[in-house]
Amino acid sequence: MKIKLLLSFLFVFVLIGNSFAQNKKNKKEPIHHLVFQLSSPDTAVYRALTRQISNVLNYWPTAQIELVVHNKGVSFMRKDQSTFQPEIQSLKDKGVEFAVCENTLKQQKLSKDQILPQARFVPVGIAELVLKQEDGWAYIKAGF
Repeated sequence: MKIKLLLSFLFVFVLIGNSFAQNKKNKKEPIHHLVFQLSSPDTAVYRALTRQISNVLNYWPTAQIELVVHNKGVSFMRKDQSTFQPEIQSLKDKGVEFAVCENTLKQQKLSKDQILPQARFVPVGIAELVLKQEDGWAYIKAGF
């Protein structure tokens, strides 16, 4: 009787252990959501930013990343000023979203046609950052 009871307990523990092991194997890595803010005119910041985003995507290939560009950072996305077009296209190909602030365009008297085609436009850059953070996205300020 004791042996049957002991074997029954052992059998139950083996089943429970296997189900936990299977759950760990079937568990997907969480998707990370990051929103970067770029408001600097500094090309050294642009270089560091593109490298940092690439590093994150190499580490977390499924991460969702959005870069919100406003104020003086808009030169990063200007057709006539950006020297980072290959990096921007490479990041876009990896799923990075580039959101340019329409308020900034109005203030700087720029048209959407002057912005790289990889961009999408948001009415207010700061509001876009707030919305992303309210949705649980991690916030990162570009710069040093």
